[in-house]
Amino acid sequence: MAIRRNVVFITTPHFDAWSGAEELWSRTAIELVSQGFPVSAAVWEGSLQHPRMRELQARGVEFWPWPRWYSLRKHPWRRLKSGRYGSVAFAVERLLDARTPAIAVLSDGGTLPPIELLELCVAKRTPFVTISHAGSEAVCYDDDLAKRYRAALGAALRCFFVAQANRRMAEKQIAGELGNAAVVRNPFNVSYDASLPWPASGTDAEVRFACVGRLHPPAKGQDILFEALAQSQWKCRDWRLSIYGEGPTRISLEWLARRLGLSERVNFAGFVKPEEIWAENHVLVMPSRFEGLPLAMVEAMLCSRPIVATDIAGHAEIVEDGVTGFLADAPTPRAMAAALERFWARRTEAEEIGKAGHRRIQQLVPPDPVRLFAENLKALGGLMAAN
Repeated sequence: MAIRRNVVFITTPHFDAWSGAEELWSRTAIELVSQGFPVSAAVWEGSLQHPRMRELQARGVEFWPWPRWYSLRKHPWRRLKSGRYGSVAFAVERLLDARTPAIAVLSDGGTLPPIELLELCVAKRTPFVTISHAGSEAVCYDDDLAKRYRAALGAALRCFFVAQANRRMAEKQIAGELGNAAVVRNPFNVSYDASLPWPASGTDAEVRFACVGRLHPPAKGQDILFEALAQSQWKCRDWRLSIYGEGPTRISLEWLARRLGLSERVNFAGFVKPEEIWAENHVLVMPSRFEGLPLAMVEAMLCSRPIVATDIAGHAEIVEDGVTGFLADAPTPRAMAAALERFWARRTEAEEIGKAGHRRIQQLVPPDPVRLFAENLKALGGLMAAN
């Protein structure tokens, strides 16, 4: 019997062609290719021109693109009921049949991978793991779907979550415990020992806030932050806010900033490298409505910057309230304003709070999450080292 050595990655992003959810699987794919393992990836065809996808292909990762929509009428996986993921399932079925992988990795930008893909792996007897990158309290599965998820996830070699809070949320949503669950850390884009010097201010008292993430208020909550900072007490304080990232609501957010009288204080800066952000800014503000464990938060803490964030998902697992940052009780303007007030009252301690965050995050995140995850996959899939 031939020894299986192929590794397959199946990615179902929820928003952009590339996001933080793509970092772990893509870097792990490159790591495994460098060790001599054949690696294939089922990806959305619309992402193929992204520079990071082209880099993967250049490094030896084989792509099996799936279109946005694909008719299942003439194809064997007819029992699929979800039109949204039918195109993915057809491409994945072809890939599994062609490559017979030792292990498949289903990486989803949201709460759980599509049930159709999990059931496809079960039916094909393909060993598989899942990675769930975010969680939302708004997700609710009906009893039939929850039952299907319990059965399919129970067949996984491992169900990886980026935070324990996301695991607990998923277990609530499927009404069952996941005894095969584990936490995995995403790779980051700054030096593990970054701990950047504290930035000089434009004035002695100026505080520079940075909000880093996709411009998508339903997830990232930039509107919550704007409304909190529009309260009267902030008008006479010395602060500036830079918004980093791009997304489909930039014009709407710029309009909201003008409406709330914040235009002169808020700068939309686009994409900037993390260490450049933290060379200029003092505090990360994360007003998110739902998350996993955001890379922006890990990177800010590695750079010794304090955090003000909503208490959702994995935020409280790395931010110790009052010690390494300040947590808002809920993703609302009132709660965010209260957390910002607590920071402002202690703003002279901000540099020391950031240093405490640097020490804490190094206790929680390994220096090389990619190599660690690759070793996990090799062990789970029984992969033999290349000769």
